[in-house]
Amino acid sequence: MAQKPSIPKGTRDFLPAEVEKRNYIFNTISTVFKKFGFAPIETPSFENSSTLMGKYGEEGDKLMFQILRSGNYLSKLNEGEVSSTLTNNVLDKLPLEERINLNKITGKIAEKALRYDLTVPFARFVVQHQNDLSFPFKRYQIQPVWRADRPQHGRYQEFTQCDADVVGSESLLYEVELVQIFDEVLTNLNIPDFSIKINNRKILSGIAEITGQEEKIIDITVAIDKLDKIGEEGVIKELREKEIPEAAIEKIKPLFAMHGDNASIMAEMREMLAESEIGQKGIDELEYVFEMVDAVGLQRAKLEFDVTLARGLNYYTGAIFEVKANGVKMGSICGGGRYDDLTALFGMKDMSGVGISFGADRIYDVLNTLELFPASIAKGLSVLFINFGDAEAKHCFKLVSQLRQAGIDAELYPTSAKMKKQMKYANDRGVQHVAMVGSQEIEKGIVQLKNMESGEQEELDINQLIDKLK
Repeated sequence: MAQKPSIPKGTRDFLPAEVEKRNYIFNTISTVFKKFGFAPIETPSFENSSTLMGKYGEEGDKLMFQILRSGNYLSKLNEGEVSSTLTNNVLDKLPLEERINLNKITGKIAEKALRYDLTVPFARFVVQHQNDLSFPFKRYQIQPVWRADRPQHGRYQEFTQCDADVVGSESLLYEVELVQIFDEVLTNLNIPDFSIKINNRKILSGIAEITGQEEKIIDITVAIDKLDKIGEEGVIKELREKEIPEAAIEKIKPLFAMHGDNASIMAEMREMLAESEIGQKGIDELEYVFEMVDAVGLQRAKLEFDVTLARGLNYYTGAIFEVKANGVKMGSICGGGRYDDLTALFGMKDMSGVGISFGADRIYDVLNTLELFPASIAKGLSVLFINFGDAEAKHCFKLVSQLRQAGIDAELYPTSAKMKKQMKYANDRGVQHVAMVGSQEIEKGIVQLKNMESGEQEELDINQLIDKLK
C-alpha cells in the first residue's frame, strides 16, 4: 500500500508563487543590509551540541532539535542506563530502546544539534575565523533555523532568519544603525504601521538590584517579558512561582502601569533606579540612541521605550529590540540586542556585539494578510510558444533560445497537444504572452504574439519580439 505523503508539523512546502514572494522579502532585506556595509556569510545547518547548549537558557535548551548519532548506539547501552522511574507495567513491556532515560544519555546518542538561531553560531564563527576578519566585523546571514516549538499561526519549527550583526565595537552608533535598518526594510516592504520596541538589559538588572533579587534576574526578565501574552496577573503569578518575595514583586508592579511618551517613562525609570548604577547606565545608553535617532529621523517606524521588554535569550547585556506590525494579530516580526560576553563562551574576551534578526516567515504572513506583495511578483513566464508539430517546434526552439540569450524567460510547450490543453497550461502558469508560429508565420519570419491579460494580438519579427518583452 502506497504511503500517504506528509511533512512534519511546523514545516511547510513552498509552491513557486510562494518562493517568489519569499525571495522578494529576502532580496529587500539583503539589499538594505549591503547598503549599510554588512557582508554575507553562511554557517552549517547543524553545530556541535556543546556549541549551542546552555546559551539560550533552560527554555531554549528544551526547544533544541538534537541529532541522533549514526550507528545503533541505543543497543549498546547497559541496563544501568535505563531510567529507574519507568516502573509502570505498560512501560515495562516496551523494548529497551523505548525505555531509555534520554536526559541521562543524550550525550552518548546525540552530539550535534540543528541550529536554534544564527547568533550563537556566528559567535563561534567569529572566534574560529578571527585571524581572517577585520574588526569591527559586520555580517549578514539569511538561513533557516529550527526550534521544537508548538506549531501555531506565525510560529513554525523550521523558519528562516535574516540576521545582521556587528562585533568588535561597543559604539552605540551601531544600535542607531540597526534601528534605521528596521525602519528602511519594513518601509521598503510597504508595511504601513509598525513599532520598534526598545529596552536595555542594564535597566532590567537595575530592577533586580533595587528589589534585592540580583540572583533571580533571569526568572524576573523571563516573567515580565510575557506581559503582553499573560497579562499583569499572569506575570505576578509566575514571579511567585519562581519564589520572588512579595516585597520585591511590589517594587516591580509599577512597571506594568508606566505609560506616556519615551521621555516621561525614562524620567520615571531614572527616579525608580536612583540607587542602581547599572540601571542608570542603561538609561544613559537608551537616551543616546533616542537622541541620535531623533537627529536623523525615521521613515515610518515608531521607536518606543518598553520597560517590560526583556527578550528570553540570556546572552543579551545591553540594548534589546522587538518589532511589531500594528493592526495585525502576530507576535514580534523582528528582534535583537547587544551581547558583550557571547564570544567569551568560545575563549575570545572583550568582543562586544550587537545584532538584529528579521523573522521572514512572520513578515511573509503580515504581507499576505495586508495584501502588500507587489502585483509584479505574481507575473509568470514571459512567453510560451505553442507547439504545432515537429517542423514548427524546431523553428520555435531556435526562437526560444534567442529570447533566452537576450535575458527573456521563454518556453516551448513540449508536445503538439490540442490547443485547449496548451492554453490551459499557459493560464495555469500565469504566462504573460503566448507566441504562435505556424507554417505561414515561418515563411513570413514573424510571430503571432497574444497578450494573455488584454487579449491583444500582434505580428512581430524576432527583433521586435525581443524589444517588446525586454
